[in-house]
Amino acid sequence: MTTWPVHTVENPLKIAVLISGGGTTLRNLLERIREDQLPLEVVLVVSSSSQAKGMAYAEEANIPCQFITVAQHPDKADFSQAIFQACREKEVELVVMGGFLKQIAVPEDFVNRVVNIHPSLIPAFCGAGFYGIRVHTAVIEHGAKVSGCTVHFVDDHYDHGPIIAQSVVEVFPSDQPADLAARVFDAECQIYPATIAAIAEGRVSVRGRQVTVQPTN
Repeated sequence: MTTWPVHTVENPLKIAVLISGGGTTLRNLLERIREDQLPLEVVLVVSSSSQAKGMAYAEEANIPCQFITVAQHPDKADFSQAIFQACREKEVELVVMGGFLKQIAVPEDFVNRVVNIHPSLIPAFCGAGFYGIRVHTAVIEHGAKVSGCTVHFVDDHYDHGPIIAQSVVEVFPSDQPADLAARVFDAECQIYPATIAAIAEGRVSVRGRQVTVQPTN
């Protein structure tokens, strides 16, 4: 079983955030840490793209940044190793994927220490090819009545690791993909920081594929 020690604002959980683009997840997380006094500290931001505009948020917050790209490391194993070695050097305790579009191989010492959020209710509308607006288009085309988002641990397969938390969003008959995407993103902005904080507070435990999240006292 995997558990985490209790962290506080004075002794925060050290996290790295992986991004590929605009960094909206990173921006939201930094805001929630500051405004809600979450027991988290972003000690590293890694981008898979040298053009990622989201790195500006890290630079504004004086967070160390690294560009680690597939062009530099064409082999998936080498690419993954470069990312996790950077995390080890910063003593990262949890890796947070924030719109990170590259698949990585999770090493043994980071099993159940990498989290992602996907804009659907896994196991529906997930896996290779399901990202961004494509997810919401598929949800509407299939006539689904609800969608949402899922926070899960990352393993070596797309959207496959143990589910930690989910938030449900209603699908309206008049919805266009962009409408649904906006409401799902609003849900993501709430559930992702809250779930990461639950890990930091020692309220999450993992046994196989079963994840338990204890309520706050």
